[in-house]
Amino acid sequence: MKRRLLLQLGLTTWSLPLRAQPGDAQLVAVRVWPSQAYTRVTLESDRLLAATHFVTHAPERLVIDIDGLSLSNRLRELVAKPPADDPYIAGVRVGQYQPRVVRLVFDLKQGVAPQVFTLAPVAAYQHRLVLDLYAAQPKDPLAELIAEREANAQQAVGDVNDALGDWLQRREAERAQAPVSASQPAPPPAPQPTAPKPPAAPKPASGKVARLRLIALDPGHGGEDPGAIGPSGLREKDVVLSIAQQLRDRLLQEPNMRVLMTRDADYFVPLHERVRKARRVGADLFVSIHADAFLRPEARGASVFALSTGAASSAAARWMAQRENQADAVGGLNIRNVKDSAVLRAMADMSTTAQIRDSLQLGSQVLGQLGRVGRLHKPRVEQAGFAVLKAPDIPSILVETAFISNPEEEKKLRDPSYQAQLVDALAKGLMRHLNRRPGGRVTDGSA
Repeated sequence: MKRRLLLQLGLTTWSLPLRAQPGDAQLVAVRVWPSQAYTRVTLESDRLLAATHFVTHAPERLVIDIDGLSLSNRLRELVAKPPADDPYIAGVRVGQYQPRVVRLVFDLKQGVAPQVFTLAPVAAYQHRLVLDLYAAQPKDPLAELIAEREANAQQAVGDVNDALGDWLQRREAERAQAPVSASQPAPPPAPQPTAPKPPAAPKPASGKVARLRLIALDPGHGGEDPGAIGPSGLREKDVVLSIAQQLRDRLLQEPNMRVLMTRDADYFVPLHERVRKARRVGADLFVSIHADAFLRPEARGASVFALSTGAASSAAARWMAQRENQADAVGGLNIRNVKDSAVLRAMADMSTTAQIRDSLQLGSQVLGQLGRVGRLHKPRVEQAGFAVLKAPDIPSILVETAFISNPEEEKKLRDPSYQAQLVDALAKGLMRHLNRRPGGRVTDGSA
């Protein structure tokens, strides 16, 4: 009751001064990143913000009190333009709860388990206050894949029954339109074209789930982390998401194939979470998709990387791995939410000889196909300590599709026809590897 009264009071104090007070933080930007996985709200300011929060139920609301802040036009923009089609946020309200304390109230579409944390300045960002809204009851990605398979099986049964019914109706109609005269013998029936045999209906799903081939596609960066930016402004996170979505659609045309996307929209996913998602569903292959950048704009060509537990195969490979491994700092990892403190340390050690061997074989197949589409940066699979490749039991590669920092290659990456060629090359390389080694899982035997 006390919280509800405070909430009501906090939203009716509009008569308080709306001008920034001396010493108040100045908001630089307010950004919202909606997705089915979670929604992130980022308040970027010129100094560190302190915040407290609580949730209410019936109705579901999230309340944030931000100290050292006054109402501003940037906050009004958040209220005036709430995120469209957000799965969590129905609306936003703001009020000057106390002098130098702003209250944000998010009206929610479902219960959430919020995470509220701050990030120190990094890259182009100043201080950030981050609000991550996760579903109170998170979905199981493996259960979703199984449910999708069962729904597809039921749809297939319905399609077969519909096709069979249509065929029988056409046959009866043809018979009715050809009556036989009683005064003369009926001529022998003209040979009829053999009707195509309807496909056999799939068997009803039983307790067992057939083993599927499952590929995890990992579009790099996302959300707060734009990745590399080309000379004309093309962002790596956008182009690799487009390529990954097209590759998913292409792979799903293959029989007995499923695809997990570590992100399917513009939002940030921590590096260790990308690996965890793939392991949780038992992925056979893990493919991280990027668009390279380098200090010199003349650098060009596609590359494929596998994990290295020792030294990188080249100075450029080491530099690229260091740059990609900074994604957590730029994108905004909530380190306090990593429940197992050993997880981040283990990321530096998770590897097996078999995984690296199979990853090199996978990378060779993909690199060979990419060489048919365009120029290669190096003629072999390179190795470096990429954190996102450290699943110990899944062959994993990182594909740099082109140098987005090169004006010519940036133009190619914008071209839908060139993207289609990349997608076809990637799909062929992945399928060649899977078909050469059924199942695609890491094994201890020789290749």
